[in-house]
Amino acid sequence: MEVLSIASEAYPLVKTGGLADVVGALPAALAPHGVSMRVLLPGYPRVMARMGAGREVAGWADFFGGAARLIAGRADGLDVIALEAGHLYDRPGNPYVTAEGVDWADNWRRFAALSFAGYELARGVVEGYQPQLLHCHDWQAGLAPAYVRYNAPVPVKTVLTVHNIAFQGRYGWDVFNALRLDHRAAAEGAIEYFGGVGYLKAGLQCADAITTVSPTYAHEIRTVAYGMGLEGLLQARADAVHGILNGIDTVAWDPGHDPALAQGFTASTIVSRAGNKRAVEQRFGLEPGDGPIFAVVSRLTWQKGLDMLVPLCDDLVARGGRLVVLGSGDAEIENGLRGAAMRHPGRVGVVVGYDEGLSHLIQGGADVMVIPSRFEPCGLTQLYGLRYGCVPLVSRVGGLADTVIDANEAAIEAGVATGIVFAPATEEAFGEGIRRTIALFHRPKVWHKMQRRGMKSDVSWELSAEKYADLYASLLGLKRDDDTDD
Repeated sequence: MEVLSIASEAYPLVKTGGLADVVGALPAALAPHGVSMRVLLPGYPRVMARMGAGREVAGWADFFGGAARLIAGRADGLDVIALEAGHLYDRPGNPYVTAEGVDWADNWRRFAALSFAGYELARGVVEGYQPQLLHCHDWQAGLAPAYVRYNAPVPVKTVLTVHNIAFQGRYGWDVFNALRLDHRAAAEGAIEYFGGVGYLKAGLQCADAITTVSPTYAHEIRTVAYGMGLEGLLQARADAVHGILNGIDTVAWDPGHDPALAQGFTASTIVSRAGNKRAVEQRFGLEPGDGPIFAVVSRLTWQKGLDMLVPLCDDLVARGGRLVVLGSGDAEIENGLRGAAMRHPGRVGVVVGYDEGLSHLIQGGADVMVIPSRFEPCGLTQLYGLRYGCVPLVSRVGGLADTVIDANEAAIEAGVATGIVFAPATEEAFGEGIRRTIALFHRPKVWHKMQRRGMKSDVSWELSAEKYADLYASLLGLKRDDDTDD
């Protein structure tokens, strides 16, 4: 099966969040299942710099306001087709926002162009290459299924994956005429959204199949509480919605062979985590202690529930816990956590920003990974935590609910607990979760069994990749051999 993945980012070429990890991991995960996947990316400077011996395979003199070329090649292990368009993507820094943190004013044009390039590839603009299926990720690729449905007919199927329904790509109706989308899309209501245009809405309306990144999130987004205004459409298309859990790259995230760690370890040599714990203490200026190190590696936002952590820091420290934070986001949360670090020197450490190597060290040395999200489509941080023996403390939403088994007494007795789960996502419940975590940490036999059990959990892409391959095959009317039962 020949599949083109259309996305605004892919690790390791360009990353702002978990979307990039998923897009970057899927091609290798799907290869054993008969899927050949290329990734169509915007030609950001960092992408073009890594294309090496890429070759031009198509070009246009006027492509959404300027000249553009498609450059195909290998980059950091991925088969990439980059949309090189300097007027759209040759900009420094974050792919979506200016240095001042404001969305680029022409994001509507930049990502319409990306979707249209995917459509052109489906039409066979590159000699010798024509994908059978377009796998479109989030609103930035949401118009591709609409181009396929409403523009000149193309024999291609489309899948749209919703990584976070809160980000929808909504713009004023005045941009419609510049989208190169047949007017039937407007007449039939496929793109209109509250008086403007909705890129994610168009994708949800037009894609042959919709996936989300966890089974629970697939159900949640059909409710008013989590659907962000699109729940009615998703209810109407319920038969097309599939929840397929994300996995992680277990080669890049391997505690036994991770160069970012001070000391490698496995489930059977978990005592060696102690060397990483000391390295975390040193990096964040923490005093040694007998209590657990709680860790946050996250965007510091309301969605992630980290505003609730600020008023709980004092109690966490008073009960013997310590806290390390790596992340950035809302200024109020950043300042609140900095304030906690000032009140509790040697007990709370904060690094504002992101550092991939440091994130690995934290997973390998901290005791508890804190993820109190109000909603969480899947989450990868808790999967990294399980893999590295960093016990997740999570709210019972989305993919967190699907991947972490709460350490209640019955689960402990049955030998299945892998973390601490609280509900609802409130400050009171979160605080109780922290207190319960500290109590469990002081039951060493229970805690170490929970760590080892988490490390043995299957957090790879193996099962999920098979589900994607089955979905692709069903859309294409193909019978796929079960290559997992030898």
